[in-house]
Amino acid sequence: TFLFDLDGTLIDSIRLILDSYHHTLATHGLPPRSDHEWLRGVGTPLRVQFSPWAHDPELLEALVATYRTYNIANHDRMAAAYPGVPEALRAIRSRGRATGLVTSKNREGAWRGLRRIGLEDAMDVLVCADDVVNPKPHREPVDRAVALLNADPGSTVYVGDSVHDMQAGRAAGVRTAAVLWGPFSRGELTDSAPDYWLERPEDLVR
Repeated sequence: TFLFDLDGTLIDSIRLILDSYHHTLATHGLPPRSDHEWLRGVGTPLRVQFSPWAHDPELLEALVATYRTYNIANHDRMAAAYPGVPEALRAIRSRGRATGLVTSKNREGAWRGLRRIGLEDAMDVLVCADDVVNPKPHREPVDRAVALLNADPGSTVYVGDSVHDMQAGRAAGVRTAAVLWGPFSRGELTDSAPDYWLERPEDLVR
């Protein structure tokens, strides 16, 4: 069984995500944050990223809404498949392997991303931010996907680009694979001790 993160793993959307955060803070007159600061939380839900403003529930909801409006408006222009990813995923499917998406995006955003890269039919299950109580790096999203697929954790691998993915997969007792075509380097992911390093999408098939 193969489980996948979405942004930074299947879809090259990191610039879109960062621009969406910058636009949101600017729109609400809040002090800017650097790309590096936002990147540390990539892979966690919006409300986690905007948690410094959680003391004001009205502002928090406004930040989330502004982010989503900008992100959706620019999504298809700025998001694209990483070269070789659709082909690798279809090769895995052709070998009879079960597949699932485990993402911190909401379901609507996840479907939009899969449609953008022509993989809307390539996942047996989706586990999104609105399906769980405890998002990554908690194990719950991975546990849920494993249960939905009736899979054996011991023969399941979670493929992702961030430390949050590796932590969630390890906590759930599945194998983990870190992709190196996303925004994070081997050095940044080393401490998360993935079971596999994937330098190219073809490595998924091998």
